Amino acid sequence: MDGTSDPNDTSGTNAETDTDTIGGWLDSLASADPAPGGGAAAAMQVAIGAALVSMVTNLTIGKPVHAAHEEHAVQVRERADALRAEALRLGREDEAAFTALMTAYRLPRTTEEERTARRDAVRSATHAAALPPLAIAAAAADVVALAESLRGRSNPRVVSDLAVAAAAAAGAAESAAVNVEINLSSLPDGDVKDELTADLEEHLAVAERGRVLVADIRQELTR
Repeated sequence: MDGTSDPNDTSGTNAETDTDTIGGWLDSLASADPAPGGGAAAAMQVAIGAALVSMVTNLTIGKPVHAAHEEHAVQVRERADALRAEALRLGREDEAAFTALMTAYRLPRTTEEERTARRDAVRSATHAAALPPLAIAAAAADVVALAESLRGRSNPRVVSDLAVAAAAAAGAAESAAVNVEINLSSLPDGDVKDELTADLEEHLAVAERGRVLVADIRQELTR
């Protein structure tokens, strides 16, 4: 072999960099720094679920035996790829929102005027901090719906991966819910809190179908 490198070869530095990036993120998650935290972890679960959905479609598309499902699989793949990117973006937004909330809590509160300004800033930042995990729960519900739509309409050899996708998404929704609820608990009762709670319950109801899908597939595999 000569000393030149093949730009299309991804078995070396690029793959190692990707691994290092994931490892670095996990190191940050494990550190004493509170961000990234649970919200970012929930977003990563969504991204994993979406990636597995895409994998199932990629192992369906182009196979003559699954030609009847090709159009649907292509549409699902497009949405799953978009959800994967969206989940990673929401993870970053969750980190930023948490950082902004911590900044609000550090505002001075020596005078009455400062205390009022700090209270308003904390309340606004708390509301803002509830929005990324709520969107993560919504994305998780979308991944579940995509997984459901592929049941019986994709390569049956990877049905176990479809189940893992649904399990990851269902877990992500539950994880995101915790992060929504901890912020809502600090908000006064009212229309905003009620609206966010109702939205969360709707997403969780869809995500719960993911657990049903997992149970059905497991039952099928163990017959």
